[in-house]
Amino acid sequence: MRALVGLCVLLTGLLAGCSGSAPPAKPAPTTAAAAEAPLANAPKCRTAQLAAHLGDRTDLGSGQGAMPLIYTNTSKDPCLLRGAPVADLHGPADTEGAVYSLLHDIRMGRGAVLQPGQSASARLVVLSGPAASTASAASTMAIDGQDWVPTELVTIPPGETAEMTVPWPAGLSVTRQPGMTSPGSWIEAFTAVS
Repeated sequence: MRALVGLCVLLTGLLAGCSGSAPPAKPAPTTAAAAEAPLANAPKCRTAQLAAHLGDRTDLGSGQGAMPLIYTNTSKDPCLLRGAPVADLHGPADTEGAVYSLLHDIRMGRGAVLQPGQSASARLVVLSGPAASTASAASTMAIDGQDWVPTELVTIPPGETAEMTVPWPAGLSVTRQPGMTSPGSWIEAFTAVS
């Protein structure tokens, strides 16, 4: 009889607990999910909100170097910068023309929400040969491609059509490799500047 009374008390307690308890709390979002939330809510960065410049060149060896193409949010509103920018090198006309469009990364990457004054960078990798000193030397064909000295970089933010122009480092040549599927020069997707 005591066992039966104990069982009834236990069942009554359980039933009362079930009917009066609050629903279980939702688990806290994971760090990755929390980081994605601002990306989904921020409007895309527009060209008019941004300023661009090139950072210092780092030697990668074998004629390649990398420079960050840095975009800074100059507006008063946050915006999302995600994907790779267009990067066209402009310079003297030669047998390949006056513009060399760099292959850009098709992956979107994580991107970055830029608060006012914050920056993100896209890594610009450039294959260079000896710097050309004259326009005629710049138009001479090299074995692997054509060494050419641009005068400026014209860049367009992902999803935009308006351009920004950035001065090109003086004397830095680029080995042009038109039509190659894996050229030695390219631009990558944006990442946050730490």
